[in-house]
Amino acid sequence: MSSENRDDIVNDQEDLNTETSNQETEVSENELTVEDQVLNLQAELDKEKDKFLRLFAEFENYKRRTGKERVEMFKTAGQEVMQSMLPVLDDFDRALIEIQKAKDKNLQKGVELISNKLRETLKSKGLKEMEVSAGDVFDADIHEAITQIPAPKDNLKGKIVDVIEKGYELGEKIIRFPKVVTGK
Repeated sequence: MSSENRDDIVNDQEDLNTETSNQETEVSENELTVEDQVLNLQAELDKEKDKFLRLFAEFENYKRRTGKERVEMFKTAGQEVMQSMLPVLDDFDRALIEIQKAKDKNLQKGVELISNKLRETLKSKGLKEMEVSAGDVFDADIHEAITQIPAPKDNLKGKIVDVIEKGYELGEKIIRFPKVVTGK
């Protein structure tokens, strides 16, 4: 063989080796690219799953909140009517006190019947009177202090001395706070 042929063969062999290594590099790059693509797709899938779970949880919270608001609305639907009836209850209390002074038993009995009927009707609709009396501890969250006076007794300091106006709740919501006088 001539040296030219040998050189051609060596060159051809080198070209083949270079092509083979280039193909191997391309194959390994393709494999990395496929692996990278799988990882990228998995990351995107995880991201979308997380987004879906958050959206689903948000929707569940929305349903729960609107359901609770709807129930609360039905409970307090008649709140305005109830609040407008509270002065009537106060008038009945004052009337009963004055009628007792007059000592007319029939009149007293008739007013008591009407008062009790009204109270029971309002009670059946969810209205309840708040239990507050002199000597109870004053709580600014549930009582409205009208004024403070010097405590008649030491044990009434910081406590309720007198109840001026009764408080009422409709369901769990206070619709009128009891107005009280506290001792200092």
